[in-house]
Amino acid sequence: MSRTSRRALLLAVPAAILLALAPSTASAYPDPGTVTGSTVVHDPTMIRTSAGRYLLYATGGGLAYRTSTDRIAFSSGSDAFTTKPSWWSTYATEAWAPDISYRGGKYLLYYAVSTFGSNKSAIGLAGSSTGLPGSWSDYGIVYTSTSAGDYNAIDPNLFVDDDGKWWLSFGSWWTGIKMIRIDPSTGKQYSGDTTRYSLAYRPTGTKAVEASYVVKRNGYYYLFASYDTCCAGTSSTYKVKVGRATGVTGPYYDKSGVAMTNNGGTAVLETHGSVIGPGGQSIMNDSDGDLIVYHYYDGNDSGTPKLGINLLNWSTGWPVAY
Repeated sequence: MSRTSRRALLLAVPAAILLALAPSTASAYPDPGTVTGSTVVHDPTMIRTSAGRYLLYATGGGLAYRTSTDRIAFSSGSDAFTTKPSWWSTYATEAWAPDISYRGGKYLLYYAVSTFGSNKSAIGLAGSSTGLPGSWSDYGIVYTSTSAGDYNAIDPNLFVDDDGKWWLSFGSWWTGIKMIRIDPSTGKQYSGDTTRYSLAYRPTGTKAVEASYVVKRNGYYYLFASYDTCCAGTSSTYKVKVGRATGVTGPYYDKSGVAMTNNGGTAVLETHGSVIGPGGQSIMNDSDGDLIVYHYYDGNDSGTPKLGINLLNWSTGWPVAY
């Protein structure tokens, strides 16, 4: 059966049947869809232009770039920034975990600048009319955290609600995932609401939750996040979990009713076979449905981080990767 036919079949599966198909063990998770070419990435974010070209940015250097015309064959190009903004040097020498979107006739790229294991971090913002490497104008710092604080300003994701309000989720370890309101006119924090909301936290055991991504589907807000250990090759224990809420700032609960501020989260992707530690995810709506775009560590290639792409089915009210 062709991939297109399989997608169409699964999208038509009744909710009750799909519930039975939902993964109950790690071995039941789907392998990534076929991608070829330049697929070594970390923390990927992807968008499709009006001309049908996929633009992908990822962690590393001045934000690594990949592109494709068919979502299968990817090639590399120059980094987003040919010259790194001077303010980065206060925090680190390279950028992490970008988030690309298209708003008001312009591509926006939120990203983090930090060093591994530190919460002396900053979220930056850049804009471009084309989204291509070398075209980005940096708008400077959006939000920061310091070593004296209890949160970490990394892994940003912009969400725009149906009422036109902009929100930025972010965070890692420490006290978990946070959210602030954003002013659409500047792309920076909205002065009329400076609350730092808490979306997800692990009050006991490991504090490892990061890489948030928020979408709204069928009247619910869904918060995706990466849990456990990243960046350790074949020893990575990363996994993607999700919760949902009736309001963008929460509270978010998993399928069992456990709050995401109390270790909650329903698994979407976990380690299976040679696909180790999937995470660093973003969600993208494409012509054939929603995609989860992520990295994993390839157990057949010495733990090299690779690009993973799967479709999501929402028939049960919860995202199921296939």
